[in-house]
Amino acid sequence: MTCGSCCASSSKGTSADPGWRRALWIALGVNGAMFAAEIVAGVAGGSKALQADALDFLGDSANYAISLGVAGMVLAWRARAALLKGATLAILGVYVLASALWSVWHGGTPQAGIMGVVGAIALVANAGVSLMLYSYRTGDANMRSVWICSRNDAIGNVAVVLAAVGVFGTGTAWPDLIVAGVMAVLGISGGVQIIMQARSELVPNGRGYTVPAE
Repeated sequence: MTCGSCCASSSKGTSADPGWRRALWIALGVNGAMFAAEIVAGVAGGSKALQADALDFLGDSANYAISLGVAGMVLAWRARAALLKGATLAILGVYVLASALWSVWHGGTPQAGIMGVVGAIALVANAGVSLMLYSYRTGDANMRSVWICSRNDAIGNVAVVLAAVGVFGTGTAWPDLIVAGVMAVLGISGGVQIIMQARSELVPNGRGYTVPAE
């Protein structure tokens, strides 16, 4: 590990914590599998909410992979990685929002059954990941970015299930599109939060980019 001060103390609760790395590997596997399942189901069922959730899983898979790559590095590099992840999350949110708006005029009615079943499976998967990562939610920007993404996913999965109920009850695509839009805004908001904390760690005194001591 390259962080001097962390070497002098316990790694518990830091990005070098073995438990943290183990949780990231599990989260990476779960998110990769759920991305594949949801993108297929979203296209087959015509659900923008499922497709939005699938993109979220893809973004999180990249998030976890980057976090594993920088876990042993100094704070400045972890903060730079968080900046990249925050920007990616915000960009995905903008894409999903634009896609949902496009579907208001050009989309059809999704299949509520596919939405409900896949959304429920995704909720179970993300709830488990969120529980694993809960104790790391107050760490540095890199660790916090992982927690924010997993939290957003769990909230999004609940919304997808509710959207499925709404589509079934109304026979229209509006519940699906509304949930996709909300998930997009949530992604943009989470990305901005991550970027702000990462910038504060890179610019601790507000006088230009510096590399903070560990």
